[in-house]
Amino acid sequence: MSTQRIRITKRYSFELAHALYAHDGGCAQVHGHSYVLEVTLLGVPREEPGHPKNGMVMDFADLKAIVNKEVIGRYDHALLLSEQHRETIGTLGSPFAKVLFVPWQPTCENMVLDIVVRIGTQLPTGVSLLAVRLHETATSYAEWNAHDAI
Repeated sequence: MSTQRIRITKRYSFELAHALYAHDGGCAQVHGHSYVLEVTLLGVPREEPGHPKNGMVMDFADLKAIVNKEVIGRYDHALLLSEQHRETIGTLGSPFAKVLFVPWQPTCENMVLDIVVRIGTQLPTGVSLLAVRLHETATSYAEWNAHDAI
């Protein structure tokens, strides 16, 4: 039986608008991004001949189901705002039906931390979350790595 650990990564994309409360630049205004999310897992490939998941750390389809439920379904085509914006927004009509208020500043960095918790709690035994990278633009991203965690 092999004990070699393998990293697997899957990439996703979603569209999201946000505004940064009290920011001193253009990001204080509602604006959107085409986010690219990369999720990297670490584990030992299954060695069970005849098992449908033989040779896999985790089936990419199973990872996709978790990410779709926990991240894409939540964030895609939403407006993400800090709770501090709630009073200024008021009640908006149907074009604003998917407004998410969070208790943190909706920066790329904080979104990564939220995604780590959402995905990390859903992984099967023996598979660990190694890294999450969220590209906000083509040239900017935030990244969490398990080796850096405090």
